[in-house]
Amino acid sequence: MTQSTESYEYLFKFLIIGSASTGKSCILHQFLENKFRNESAHTIGAEFGSKLLAVGKRNIKLQIWDTAGQERFRSVTRSYYRGASGALLVYDISNRDSYTAITNWLTDVRTLASPNIVIILCGNKKDLEEQRQVTFLEGSRFAQEHDLMFLETSALTNENVTESFQQCARIILTKIDSGNIDPFRMYSGIQCNHTIAAHQNENLANNIRRKSAINCALCQT
Repeated sequence: MTQSTESYEYLFKFLIIGSASTGKSCILHQFLENKFRNESAHTIGAEFGSKLLAVGKRNIKLQIWDTAGQERFRSVTRSYYRGASGALLVYDISNRDSYTAITNWLTDVRTLASPNIVIILCGNKKDLEEQRQVTFLEGSRFAQEHDLMFLETSALTNENVTESFQQCARIILTKIDSGNIDPFRMYSGIQCNHTIAAHQNENLANNIRRKSAINCALCQT
């Protein structure tokens, strides 16, 4: 589907990070294609995808970088962190080592990405309940201690996959609206659709002129 330049208000740069074999590429594929990818080789460097996402009544375009989780690609994937506004930090609930590693991933992304980056912690492979090694409470406590949002997801069943991206985008939008994030700041990971911005500014100017005209008319009566 062709997307016009006026079809979204903001563009957000997102990352999907975490150890190898946690299902990061499957999360991306499920989000983009609404289906599970049965065969998925290890990502080399990074994979890219984009999608329009409705957040309330506003359209946001996400540019998503799925980064390699293998240690030998770590120096390469760090180069993608710069200027990211949002991230999904993924571990596998059936693999405790992947959960233990999230501290290092979190340190990297907070050091190298936008200082206002919004991060959602995702305990993936929720469908493997019988093989669970990390409890929901452990993931929730880690998220609270490190000021993260937390969801358990399943790329297989699509549980909470879209919700993860929506929650992250919604928080960023809220921070923009409240003035806590400046979308025009260099390396904010956010691009404003200037066509829409110009239209909004024009509407604002028209409203101001209309109010001024009303006030002048009242003064003359």
